[in-house]
Amino acid sequence: MSATVMMERIREKSPCFKARIAGGLYVFSVLTALSFELVLGGRLGYAANFIQMAGMVAVTLLFYDIFKPVNRGISLLAASFNLVGIAFEALRFNPPGANLAMVFHGVYCLLIGCLMFGSTFLPRILGALMAFGGLGWLTYVSLPLANYLSPYNLACGLLGEASVFLSLLFMGVNVQRWQEQATPAGGFR
Repeated sequence: MSATVMMERIREKSPCFKARIAGGLYVFSVLTALSFELVLGGRLGYAANFIQMAGMVAVTLLFYDIFKPVNRGISLLAASFNLVGIAFEALRFNPPGANLAMVFHGVYCLLIGCLMFGSTFLPRILGALMAFGGLGWLTYVSLPLANYLSPYNLACGLLGEASVFLSLLFMGVNVQRWQEQATPAGGFR
């Protein structure tokens, strides 16, 4: 099956299905990243890291599609920030004293949190939790600050994002409200 056919099939699916897939891929990516950090080493560790990054790319693209009815421009900006952060992580590009991949991911979480807060198809508390998680990741703009705030910044980031993605995995989105917001009269594009 070609990638074009597969993407067309995904595009035809309901937003609830896409949200559940994004939640599942996120959980899979986090578990893969944890195994990379804690258990695996050498070549297996690198393979786990690239699997985790591929999962996050898929989550980013699914989120762009889910949130473009809320605001297409902000959704595209959020996806761009996360894809740049993933590219920095893949290339292992980090200037001394900062973790740019985490900073870009923090901006992504803040933007997605704003989109969630402005959506009618998800509870607003999820938007607040996602933005809260983004603030935790933004502390990595300075490694001394991140180290000083550790493990609280890590807990904020993981708890904020995990609550959102577990909610999406088990509940999805309200399809009727998503469709209303996706019509030209709905949303605040």
